Amino acid sequence: MRKFVIAPDSFKGSASATEICEIGKNAIKRIIPDAVISTLPIADGGEGTSDCFLAALGGERCEKVVAGPDFSKTNASYALIDNCAIIEIAAAAGLPLAGPLNNPGESTTYGVGELMCDAIERGAKKIILALGGSCTNDAACGIAAACGVRFFNDKGKEFIPTGATLKNIESIDVSDAKQRFCGIEIKAMCDIDNPLYGESGAAYVFAPQKGADGNMVRLLDDNLRAFSEVVKHKLGCDVADIPGAGAAGGAGAGVVAFLNASLCRGIDTVLDLCNFDKLCKNADLIITGEGRIDGQTSGGKAISGIAQRAKKLGVPVAVIAGDIGDNIDSMYDMGVSFVLSTNRVAKDFSETKHRAKSDLELTFDTLARMIKTVTNS
Repeated sequence: MRKFVIAPDSFKGSASATEICEIGKNAIKRIIPDAVISTLPIADGGEGTSDCFLAALGGERCEKVVAGPDFSKTNASYALIDNCAIIEIAAAAGLPLAGPLNNPGESTTYGVGELMCDAIERGAKKIILALGGSCTNDAACGIAAACGVRFFNDKGKEFIPTGATLKNIESIDVSDAKQRFCGIEIKAMCDIDNPLYGESGAAYVFAPQKGADGNMVRLLDDNLRAFSEVVKHKLGCDVADIPGAGAAGGAGAGVVAFLNASLCRGIDTVLDLCNFDKLCKNADLIITGEGRIDGQTSGGKAISGIAQRAKKLGVPVAVIAGDIGDNIDSMYDMGVSFVLSTNRVAKDFSETKHRAKSDLELTFDTLARMIKTVTNS
């Protein structure tokens, strides 16, 4: 066993996917010097997605001053690889930018739309929009406004809707945006299937994580319902129950309605663009992982996407995780061969966080020694 592919997601709060790749490569090389190792840092739509694409494929990091979540100016960036731009909604509308006092009723995705327009001006013909990590609930109306969509209230006054004012949309003009984005392919990376509104929708499920109390959640949900109705009547587009419509505060629905985007499973988008199947052809082992795995991991996370691809290729998969929860048997059916935990001491993560990288290295060391023992026996 000599050809390895290391393709992890990040261990949130302790190590980036790129760092894990380097740690794993060095540890395996120490034990198996002649190993051929390919690395592919993975992100499935959250923060760090553009960095992973740049690490895997090269390209250019483009920077621009745009509107932040509260409309004040902020520095943001995205990846441009040939004529494909990878833009994170978190780059201009992420929770860290909003701070602890975020108000999802007032925050906007406008700056994300500014990044998209900048990418087109630089020659992008395809945009991959990563929907993870937003602080907003504006159904991508901010994005749309920056891209040329015009919203009007019942008095004919133009405005930029936010979560608290979606109900005020009376008419919509998409003509300028259609012209600007003619011939541009837009894919939105989305790993949830929540509808736009209701108990499983954007407001009830995600807005509390963004600072909304019970009253605001109900208001935001009502406004998403009103938004859905006006989009249906004015644009002839029924977005309420599209799987993933509720992603990023309803941005999944908005980018479909206004920009004719397609919602795609994030990990599949990443693996396709990085030529994962070709990279793993004839590999002896694929090593992946993330900070925590449990029964939900098989529902669309990076590990599940990698395992499914690997199973078709006939390549075994090793998973390294910081924490292993219950009910992971479905992962083995999906294509995972075995799972290792990096936890070496029985303490809470708050106490072990400082040793996360060294524990990762030791776990890769253990894996390499296991492989060497088996292949030499």
